[in-house]
Amino acid sequence: MSDFYKQLIENNKKWVETKLDLDPQFFEKLSKGQKPPVLWIGCADSRVPANEIIGAEPGEVFVHRNIANMVVHSDMNMLSVLDYAVNALKVKHVIVCGHYGCGGVNAAMTNQSIGIIDNWIRHIKDVYRVHKKELDGIEDQTKRFDRFVELNVTEQVYDLAKTSIVQNAWNNGQDLTIHGWVYGVDSGIIKDLGVNFKNDSELDAVYQLNF
Repeated sequence: MSDFYKQLIENNKKWVETKLDLDPQFFEKLSKGQKPPVLWIGCADSRVPANEIIGAEPGEVFVHRNIANMVVHSDMNMLSVLDYAVNALKVKHVIVCGHYGCGGVNAAMTNQSIGIIDNWIRHIKDVYRVHKKELDGIEDQTKRFDRFVELNVTEQVYDLAKTSIVQNAWNNGQDLTIHGWVYGVDSGIIKDLGVNFKNDSELDAVYQLNF
């Protein structure tokens, strides 16, 4: 085994020791169950660790990650996580968090074929198509890229609000708010995009489900 792999195991042991020094019952408490207030839907990028960047402890954030933090209505993995978080764990907040410099969003700005991921990136390209006029009007490539990241997050929040899982929770009077954030890898700062929903009133009527 490589030295790097061995170091991971050693790091775990040191982490356990640190936690137990602070609270001897830390892991005993964790083992009794979870009641996180937040579901995090983020990018799989290794530079965006959900718990760490918001200062959350184990047990405080339920996490789903994929390429470019997408909410795809045919993605049973995402839907299963969402359903469990909303209906079993009763989270109060669902955060879609993208990040500037996202490789998936960048790939969606090009015509380069990468492989099977092309099929996933096509969903991001759909966001570009919807906002083509605004994005094509931004001459600076970096600024266009950043804005595309923001618009992608915004669209995913709307797609989240359109799910039957979220709408059913709202219909039942559940305290649930969804949010859109973008994380700056080069600054460590989170930007709240101001797209925050507590009900489906801001969705087009065609998306509002009757239960």
